[in-house]
Amino acid sequence: MRRVPWPLLPACGALLLAVSCGWGQAGEGDEGRAPGAPAGVTAQAGSATSVHVMWNAVPDSTRIRAYEVYRGTTKAQEVPGSQHMVDVTRLRPSTLYSFTVRARDTEGRLGLPSRPVTARTPALTAADRSAPTRPAAPAGRVLGAREVQLSWGVSRDDRGVVSYDIWQGGAKVHSVGGDQMAAVVTGLRPGTAYVFTVRARDAADNLSPASAPVRLSTPGTDDGRDTAPTGFTARTHRSGGAYYIDLAWDPPRTDGVITEYHIQLDGTTTTSLVWGGTPPHGRSTYSFYAGRTAGEHHRVRLRARLPDGTWGGWTPQRTTTTGN
Repeated sequence: MRRVPWPLLPACGALLLAVSCGWGQAGEGDEGRAPGAPAGVTAQAGSATSVHVMWNAVPDSTRIRAYEVYRGTTKAQEVPGSQHMVDVTRLRPSTLYSFTVRARDTEGRLGLPSRPVTARTPALTAADRSAPTRPAAPAGRVLGAREVQLSWGVSRDDRGVVSYDIWQGGAKVHSVGGDQMAAVVTGLRPGTAYVFTVRARDAADNLSPASAPVRLSTPGTDDGRDTAPTGFTARTHRSGGAYYIDLAWDPPRTDGVITEYHIQLDGTTTTSLVWGGTPPHGRSTYSFYAGRTAGEHHRVRLRARLPDGTWGGWTPQRTTTTGN
């Protein structure tokens, strides 16, 4: 999900330079060239030791396997092709950094680097345990079926606010600099109710309490069918005298990374599956305990928490039998 600060929106295009090594911009239907350079790249210090980097998806994004984020000439992060933002951490305080982003396609070709963007981390203040105050008077308005504009009042901190984090439900969906009191959040779903809150962060990574909620509903309709995981299967196996249910699925195509799923067993939500690190690329699998009795029938399905913080559609329900 691509989100851009407001009112300074990045340009829709980017200047691409042809270089002697032969890199070229991939166009629609052009399978023989490396990907083009990501556009709309921004970098904003999130604390004294982290910078939040965002970018737009390159054209023909279905061919993109991953994005690589470089700090100078060093690769700092690699994220799945569905993800267009990342926090680069373990940085030094009071330091100016330059970042570029490159796309790698499904054939392994590494594309042109984006234009470089810079961000300076603030000084680290020793023994700062005082969190900023709660952002005041948050407000919002709907701009369309897939985007909203949020604004809030300044948060106070004895050492200064470095950034503001925007949350939707239980998911962080955006971050802007401490001198910005507004943002546009895009990549939302039509016909969906959202609850946004804002939290302030200082250089020592102290977080303020959440602001009052801003409740907005996007116009239109969305039945959720395109947000459900696909290729869902459920089987059982026996190990150590017990039976386990084995699930497998392909994540839904979204503009962002999916890290959490709800699993429903026999009509009741059994557990939430949360990836502790980077989610696996492509097909996912998960097994859980189902008891020691053979011949028991179980109905199971799952859904994903989408990058905009809402829950997507359920998979079709599958029935499996222990010991079968």
